[in-house]
Amino acid sequence: MKKSILETSNAPAPVGPYSQAVWYGNMLFASGQIAIDPASGNLIMDTIEAETHQVMKNIGAILKEGGLDYSHVIKASVFVKDMNLYSRINAVYLEYFGEEFAPARELVEVANLPKFVNVEISVIAGK
Repeated sequence: MKKSILETSNAPAPVGPYSQAVWYGNMLFASGQIAIDPASGNLIMDTIEAETHQVMKNIGAILKEGGLDYSHVIKASVFVKDMNLYSRINAVYLEYFGEEFAPARELVEVANLPKFVNVEISVIAGK
């Protein structure tokens, strides 16, 4: 199998040497998304809820570019700066991943994230 790169202007451009997402067979591996508004390039960090919504919108744009949606996500990796934000992030996350098709997931507290954001999420999706 050969990999192919997926790019969309509807999600933030990478801030380093990586792709927004990579297809490998029928699997889409999306890089970690932070709360950058792709239209303005600004970080959305008013509240953890607004930040998480922007992260999920960015993931949604990548999925859409690949002809997928949130129901196709098999695995999500969530990185948070403060575990005390867990329930607030989870409440927003649940709006995108209903319990009937919730992916496998881990949520890990880390010391720092790119651009010093509070949350970063990456996903693996399949057709």
